[in-house]
Order: sequence, then C-alpha cells, then structure tokens
Amino acid sequence: MKKVLIINGPNLNMLGKRQEDIYGSKSFDDVYSDLQKYSSGKNIELFYFQSNIEGEIVNKIQDSMGKIDNIIINPGALTHYSYSIHDALTAVKIPAIEVHISNIFTREEWRQKSVISPAVIGIISGLGISVYKLALIFITEFYSKK
Repeated sequence: MKKVLIINGPNLNMLGKRQEDIYGSKSFDDVYSDLQKYSSGKNIELFYFQSNIEGEIVNKIQDSMGKIDNIIINPGALTHYSYSIHDALTAVKIPAIEVHISNIFTREEWRQKSVISPAVIGIISGLGISVYKLALIFITEFYSKK
C-alpha cells in the first residue's frame, strides 16, 4: 500500500472561513474526507498534517523519511521564503508535489516566486481546492518512483 502525506502550512486551517473568493467555502476536513474516499479504492493510505509553524513542518517532513512514499504539500506563505522546507524535502528524497489553491503567478509579486518548487517533482496551482485531488490522481495513476 502506497502511503501519501498531505502537508498544509500556515493559515490553511482556516479554509472555508477566510477569503472564500480565493480559497473557496469548503473546510479542509471536508476536502480530506473526499480524498480519503478516493484513496481507499486506490490502495493508498492517506495521512494529513497542518501547522502554522515552519519548524513543525520541517520536523514532519524529516520524520516521514522511510515511512511515506509521496508528499503533497501546500506550504502557504512559507512557499515564498522557507529554504528550510526546501532543504528538508531535498534531504528526505520523498517525491513531493507542491499545490496551491490560488494561482500564485497571478497574485501579488511577492507570491509569484516559490523557493519550494526546485525541491518537488511538480506544481499544481490555481485550480481551486481540487489541486489536492489532482495531485493524488497524478500519484496514483501516472507517477512511479524511479
């Protein structure tokens, strides 16, 4: 069974409560429930972690080494400056996909750069809350670790 960890960074615990025009009205609990239903039929064991604290995210990535097959990560605002998350992803060598609910490339200039992207196999951005499922579909149907 393939093990996939979803990591959400700062403020993503507020999904469904903040800026619904950008992030939608669904809570992540609702999204995660849908993802679990999808993954149960695909031989995937799904795990979830959210933190507003950068160091906790780094610790979770490091603790996943040898235990997790893939990571789906939405680093939130840490996308733009967290070299420690970049370095953790690089160090553990777990294939990861970076996701963003909004299109970071059409937002404020400071949001348009990701320091995480060089450490992941791909990025899905701007397709709303479906980015998580799209990443999971890619992992289950198209990606095989080389």
